Amino acid sequence: MMSNTRYKLHWITALIESLKTVKEAILPLVVLIFANGLNKNPGTGLWYVDYLSFLIFTVLIISLLVTGIIKWKRFEYWFEDDELRIESGLFVKKKRYIPFERIQSLDYTEGILHRPLKLVKVKVETAGGASGKAEAELTAITRDAARQVEEALAEAKRRKKGMGTEEGFIEETIEEGPKTSAIFKMSTKELLILATMSGRIGFIFSGVAIFLSQFAELIPFEWMYNEFFAIIKFGLLIISIIVLIGLFIVWLVSVGIAFLSYYQFTVLLDETDIVITRGLLEKKRVTVPLNRVQSVRVIQNPVKQLFGYATVVIDSAGGSGAEMAKINLFPLVKKDKVQQLLTRIFPDLNVSEPTKKLPRRSRHFYYRIDFLWMVPIIGLLTYFFFPYGMYSVLIVPVIVLFGLWQHRSAAFQVSGNQLTLRFRNFSLQTAYLLKKRIQSMEMKQNYFHKRKKVATIGATVKSGAAFYNPQVHHMDQKDAEAILVWYEPNVKNEQAQFIQETSEA
Repeated sequence: MMSNTRYKLHWITALIESLKTVKEAILPLVVLIFANGLNKNPGTGLWYVDYLSFLIFTVLIISLLVTGIIKWKRFEYWFEDDELRIESGLFVKKKRYIPFERIQSLDYTEGILHRPLKLVKVKVETAGGASGKAEAELTAITRDAARQVEEALAEAKRRKKGMGTEEGFIEETIEEGPKTSAIFKMSTKELLILATMSGRIGFIFSGVAIFLSQFAELIPFEWMYNEFFAIIKFGLLIISIIVLIGLFIVWLVSVGIAFLSYYQFTVLLDETDIVITRGLLEKKRVTVPLNRVQSVRVIQNPVKQLFGYATVVIDSAGGSGAEMAKINLFPLVKKDKVQQLLTRIFPDLNVSEPTKKLPRRSRHFYYRIDFLWMVPIIGLLTYFFFPYGMYSVLIVPVIVLFGLWQHRSAAFQVSGNQLTLRFRNFSLQTAYLLKKRIQSMEMKQNYFHKRKKVATIGATVKSGAAFYNPQVHHMDQKDAEAILVWYEPNVKNEQAQFIQETSEA
């Protein structure tokens, strides 16, 4: 399989690279058109001055197309000495040699331009990738070529480890091997619920607001203002109907985005990897090696918690970008099914709920600090907007109740070589951490903590190129110290069990 034969990308790469560059420069191009191309100034008589913005736009588009063609023509890859080697660049030639042993996974994507031509984009992820980008990317190659890359990788690993043959797993985007098992598949009903419960509706509203702020001069606000007041005359019912229609349209857009992103969301498991596939217009396949998973967390916002749903996320070490750090394992799943599903993937993980709660004396720490910013704001609102500003005092019971909610939600547990931390910011999070995956542990105490004999415990695990830092605030000082002792390298299982029993007592 190893040879010096050099391979080229598919010609569609030129178009994809050009479109990618246009996408990155879309805002300046739009501003150029609308700011200069649609002006109503009288002509100067010089055509190259009157159409200057369009000339600049045309030159830019041609330049981008030429750049895409150059990137395609000058890109080559080949296999040599158990390495994937890539050469690119016109004036400055770049050579990148990636040893197969460093390759963590090959992730596949089929975009709108890939699928009609039966092509895939291959992202090469390495364990040490920390630049926010994939170690290498083959923008558009045939499925046979993608299988060839995979077979070259498997052959190199066989020679190093003395393993038997491995079968490829690309068929369309994936081909399930004989030892691959399906763990989870999201239904259409769950897709609709996910779209409704997600934050995409707020994201859509914020996107519309940004658009309006950028192109305010082109929007006939005066006409809209007059029309709005004309509608008001027809009464509250008409306004309510219009608002409901608007919210329904936004919900439909949110559902559409979720449907396109999570269509046929499937989680597969083989001997060494978790394989996640999703997408309608753009099919994606992400491979997460089991030995790179650093933590498992179950997240519930108040709406999901009310209806008995949860999101399960895993943190992976290495990889590129946020997509390969915090990975949605189950975007939406019934809470009562989480333990069963996670046990199938991580049989050594104890995914039960933590049982150790916080002491009553730590409750006021969850809301006392908020009075530092509440009191001045309440005073200012009362002074400048008296008497209506006095209603701002209602913030106090809201903050107190929220703090009590946080205190009641927090919990922790040590189980052998595993630490479980549960805490609430706004959403409830339960983090399951194996001792060998924890990078560091920290106990924090201020003067007031010491007086009440409480402390905050925090763990740090790798999450992509960054870190994930779950914390339980204001627990009993003895419990925090016991967790620190448990984390010490010389603590054996018997000692850890004794610490767990002491903490529970």
